Amino acid sequence: VRVEVPVKLRVFMSVFVVQHKHDAATCPAGNPQVAPQLLKLLASAPQQGVTILAEAVVDAGHELDLIVDAADSGTVERFMGPFGQMGSVSVRAASHCEKVVERGSC
Repeated sequence: VRVEVPVKLRVFMSVFVVQHKHDAATCPAGNPQVAPQLLKLLASAPQQGVTILAEAVVDAGHELDLIVDAADSGTVERFMGPFGQMGSVSVRAASHCEKVVERGSC
């Protein structure tokens, strides 16, 4: 008797550190039309192939930092496109600490 056990496929994602900066004069948090849209954008991350692992805004720094999982940097860059209209966006490949220790190098 042969029993087939379903194999759950794991999609390997990559980790990225994302930084968005803008000037105080163009701060989206103070714009009543833009701010809610940006929150909706962040909430839509899973539908766009991005999992937000952590997010924080530097107090009075006009800087949003995210740690995300996604298939590739292009997916993250497309997701962050609206933020690029208000300032700079950088997407950098990163690794979990365990992986860095495992490979023995940053």
